[in-house]
Amino acid sequence: MLLAVDVGNTQTALGLYPDGELTEHWRLATERSSTADELGVLLGGLLDLDSVDGICLASTVPVLVREWELLASKWVDAPLLVVGPGMKTGIPIRYDDPREVGPDRIVNSVAAKDRYGAPVIVVDFGTSTNFDVVSQAGEYVGGVIAPGIEISMEALFARAARLVKVDYAAPPAVIGKTTVGGLQSGLVYGFAGQVDGIVARIREELAADAPAIATGGLAELVAPHAHTIERVDPFLTLDGLRMVWELNR
Repeated sequence: MLLAVDVGNTQTALGLYPDGELTEHWRLATERSSTADELGVLLGGLLDLDSVDGICLASTVPVLVREWELLASKWVDAPLLVVGPGMKTGIPIRYDDPREVGPDRIVNSVAAKDRYGAPVIVVDFGTSTNFDVVSQAGEYVGGVIAPGIEISMEALFARAARLVKVDYAAPPAVIGKTTVGGLQSGLVYGFAGQVDGIVARIREELAADAPAIATGGLAELVAPHAHTIERVDPFLTLDGLRMVWELNR
């Protein structure tokens, strides 16, 4: 059984794939100071580690890669595949320095191309909002990196003494009648407008009406209000990890 792991700067997504089908999934806070033993104890409470016969890892937190390597050898006794340069992805990387591309961005593009064809645009709502582009030729050609929803709002609250933190929820109307409503409107419609503007410009450069697929923790909040997003695929990254594992095992 494959354990797919996407370690992001804020959250870590886990998925179990017996026989290639996702059956269980979890989303946890990423703790940069976690040790292999702490990860082992945590995972042992969620799943049967003895049933795992492989781990495919994408990590944007380099310090945690070593801890996952130790976990794989000590707690799971299974091979670990760390997504990175030099491995098979099934998609050419047309980037000035392919080593600079985050592994989560690559596996997202692999899964999107497989599921939705090419060209395709992936919008990943994480610590940053990433736009990744697969061309008509089926090649990863780059993308856009913008500040994410949570860090943008946290920066606003830190700098504006009279503003209070609000729930990440859609407001009843665009025109807010309260401070909370105004903040929620700015959050939802502000980021929806950003998505629509960037996706429209990407389509112009591609000279193609590429579908935009949303994923990530806050995709469900923004996507219904963005005209350019065609669908939300919450497990796109995990499925991309499964595909890369199958190509390389």
